[in-house]
Amino acid sequence: MIYKIFADIVVLIHFLWIVFLIAGGFLGRRNRVIKFFHLGGLFFAFIIQIFDWYCPLTHLVTWLREKYDPLLSYSGSFIIHYLEKLIYIELSHGTIFILTVLLIVFNAFLYLRR
Repeated sequence: MIYKIFADIVVLIHFLWIVFLIAGGFLGRRNRVIKFFHLGGLFFAFIIQIFDWYCPLTHLVTWLREKYDPLLSYSGSFIIHYLEKLIYIELSHGTIFILTVLLIVFNAFLYLRR
């Protein structure tokens, strides 16, 4: 049971990380520490898209779910189930790469605008 709970927590953290990558530029304009983490996160997102890697949080969720029950088809709670649909959206690699680049350009605009 503990693996299932940890997996759900990691899914929630993954979702919040994605929200931070999308909206963190607004907070990063006012706070240098947030800006540092946000730019690092965007750089990491860009790198994993270039090399077609999976996010480490995805690997962690998969490992935790397999530890809990490898045959579980509907895992997690109702809310986690729908958060996973947002996190692991079924788009082509090219589309996700383009969206990542657009996100970086948008945040560069936010940070460089005076």
